Amino acid sequence: MVRMSDFDTSGRAARRIPEPTPAPPRGMELPEPVARMHRWVETPLGRMVVAVGPHDGRPAITGCWFEDQKHFPDDETLGMEGDHALLSEAQEQLEDWYAGRRRGFDLPLALDDRPQPLRPRVWKALQEIPFGTTTTYGALAQQLGNPGMAQAVGQGVGRNPWSVIVPCHRVLSSTGVLTGYAGGIERKQELLEMESRRTAR
Repeated sequence: MVRMSDFDTSGRAARRIPEPTPAPPRGMELPEPVARMHRWVETPLGRMVVAVGPHDGRPAITGCWFEDQKHFPDDETLGMEGDHALLSEAQEQLEDWYAGRRRGFDLPLALDDRPQPLRPRVWKALQEIPFGTTTTYGALAQQLGNPGMAQAVGQGVGRNPWSVIVPCHRVLSSTGVLTGYAGGIERKQELLEMESRRTAR
């Protein structure tokens, strides 16, 4: 609706001056943008690369991959090679895990708490598999409310972007056969044997 206040005294449309954007209150400054970056980590099973990037305005681990695995990320996902406190923490936790000094990870991952499509739900379910134990694709599908989607669950497991940190190596076929590990069946076997030896102590 046109108002008389929109015109100056000569009847011409007055030029509207946009209101300035208010500055955030003190102590509530907007967060600095998070750059995507990565770091290589040497492990007993080969080199891994850990990546950090923005997630809901904060830094989070966007992935952890063996250098020769399937579904390796592109350069945009990895970003530049650099130094970040979260990369240092991820490296330390990975080294502790391989050395037997820890059984799980305490890292912010780029996973939402909001309702999700299937794959992120699968990745969250993987985090609940206890150290030193295994489950099956069918059991995961049943846990997620649809026993008939074991194949789709298997695809989600295979696309897990956080190798070792999110333990997709703990998922087996219904017959106990080692299948579907992007890092290679040999690595999957070694990871399971490492966990088995530690739980047997």
